[in-house]
Amino acid sequence: MGKADKLSRKPDWQEGVERDNEDRTLIKPEWIRGVETLVEEENLRKRIKRAQEGNEKVVKVVEELKKAGVKTLKDKEWEIENRVVLKEGRIYVSEGELRGEIIWLYHDTLVGGHRGRWKTTELVTKNYWWPGVTKEVGRYVDGCDTCQRYKN
Repeated sequence: MGKADKLSRKPDWQEGVERDNEDRTLIKPEWIRGVETLVEEENLRKRIKRAQEGNEKVVKVVEELKKAGVKTLKDKEWEIENRVVLKEGRIYVSEGELRGEIIWLYHDTLVGGHRGRWKTTELVTKNYWWPGVTKEVGRYVDGCDTCQRYKN
């Protein structure tokens, strides 16, 4: 058999001990700060859906182009899923303040962490798309005071 080690001798590892994990912090609060970003992003997705529903023009154009059989809309480049317009599986964001909020979410929060133009673009374009997203992210990062101060 094996030799007993310190862990096997701890009193809380014995059978019948009721105080398992009493007064123990398993996850420190500073480790879960990204959760607030996830909540904010979910909120943002609901607002995008409402904005697209309010902008029926976007939904109708995509539906009509699909019906007409336009080649660029075939092969799932554009889709409508739960009344939300997707381009290549990413949420289409129509013009407005939501675009800036998305960039802020992936650049200024702890999850984004002011990582620069290309990393912010990569994070934004994983889930969202709009015409000129790369340029808009670039302008945002170029205008970020924190990034400009600590730029190498």
